[in-house]
Amino acid sequence: MRKYFLILLTGALLLNSCSTGKKSLQRGDYYDAIMKAANRLSSDPDNRKAMQVVREGYPMAVAFYQEEIDQVLTGNDQFRWKRTLEIMQTVNRMSDKIRRIPAARSLVPSIKTYTSEMADVQNRAAQEFYDAGMDALSRQTREAAKQAYYHFLNADGLVRGFKDTKQKIFQAKDLATLKVVVEQIPVNGKYEYSAQFFYDNVFQMLNQQFQEKDFVHFFSPEEADKVRLKYPDMVLQMGFYDFFIDRPQHFEEEKELSRQVEEKYQVKISKDSTATRTRTVTKKGKIKILTDQVASGGLLELKAVEYQSRKILFTDKIPGQFTWQNRYGIFVGDNEVLDKELISILNNKMIMPPASQDMFVLFTKPIFNQMAEKLTNYFKQYN
Repeated sequence: MRKYFLILLTGALLLNSCSTGKKSLQRGDYYDAIMKAANRLSSDPDNRKAMQVVREGYPMAVAFYQEEIDQVLTGNDQFRWKRTLEIMQTVNRMSDKIRRIPAARSLVPSIKTYTSEMADVQNRAAQEFYDAGMDALSRQTREAAKQAYYHFLNADGLVRGFKDTKQKIFQAKDLATLKVVVEQIPVNGKYEYSAQFFYDNVFQMLNQQFQEKDFVHFFSPEEADKVRLKYPDMVLQMGFYDFFIDRPQHFEEEKELSRQVEEKYQVKISKDSTATRTRTVTKKGKIKILTDQVASGGLLELKAVEYQSRKILFTDKIPGQFTWQNRYGIFVGDNEVLDKELISILNNKMIMPPASQDMFVLFTKPIFNQMAEKLTNYFKQYN
């Protein structure tokens, strides 16, 4: 069945690749018709249907696209010169295909190619985008500046270095970009180093999520001072509250262990021979499991504040907790009663709990992922 399906699929692909373009011509898709017919003639120069499509369809296509240009240029489309350029490029691709295939070229007395007109049309299209960019830029809003940025990019893409598009691209990008200063985290003095570690990770995460091409840019206070950013759009504030570290706790648990196992032994059958027998025996042991743990917890508050009005735009609180735990043990008895978990516990040793700084870092780790998702989702709306 699978083989039969593959044969049908291969046949369908071959049939499609061998299309003469006749159906496309009948429904008025001139470009597709000519390209398919030319491709067919490249592999089958004597194909009558493909020859007919090229002979009859190419003049019709050229006439159709010229009519399209006339309609576009007399219409009200803001970017009519860009549309005109696209139509000319379509005709040129179609004509180039005909020109490269001898069997198709022989069927077309005169090939239409736009050459001298292209430079002028490109300049006019670039001017359209430039004018649209200037109009958007004059509105002095972030969203309009974003539109202006893309208009100027299009103008420069059509004609490299068109007028002062490089300067305008920079100007529009700067106006369109939300500038956010990420303030340092206020925290109890003895946890200052760990808070700085958390802040650095947050700042790195934000700059990975929103890069140079995006319309949100984050500054540390030092960077804001360096570039003389006096009036950012927004300030992102973070603070840890009610952070605590409990006293160390110690727990002990004793367990009696037993397990039935099969054991082989030798039995003497005669003076010169023995036999192996199996019997079930009970193995026993006793384990004391000692557990040391230290719990910590607290709250991270996020707040995005509009710089000028001091209006709170976004706020959220993320609770977090972390419990450090170490389990180790003492065992006497038969090793056969131990499972993997108990062996792992016995391989542990008594160790001291982490220092307060390290506990603070461990407490922030489960908070970080939640915070990263919340901030990314919030700032995406400005991008």
